[in-house]
Amino acid sequence: MASWATNLFQKLGSKEFRSYLMSTHFWGPAANWGIPLSAIADFSSSPEKISGKMTSALTLYSLLFMRFAWMVNPRNYLLFACHATNEVAQLVQLYRFVDFNGGIAKVLKDSAKNMKEAKAA
Repeated sequence: MASWATNLFQKLGSKEFRSYLMSTHFWGPAANWGIPLSAIADFSSSPEKISGKMTSALTLYSLLFMRFAWMVNPRNYLLFACHATNEVAQLVQLYRFVDFNGGIAKVLKDSAKNMKEAKAA
């Protein structure tokens, strides 16, 4: 057990780890964690406050950036984890939005109606 702890402290104190902590490879994902944490905190709030358009946009955003985090060289696992967490949180919020607004059929029908009205204006 002591050797495991010693190895951990040596890695945390290494020049490579300090360099990683000062890079955008670390601080970008660290700053991004605010989005999924906010979505998770909103699980207990009323679903009438959820924006379907924004939640859909954040769902697509997280999908795209999960792919980016996986494809970038070297892979950014912290960014991938952040966006995977956000993807799940946004899908939960999207489910809550759809459920509150009468189901998927009603939401799609209302959305199509709104698009027709916007097009006519």
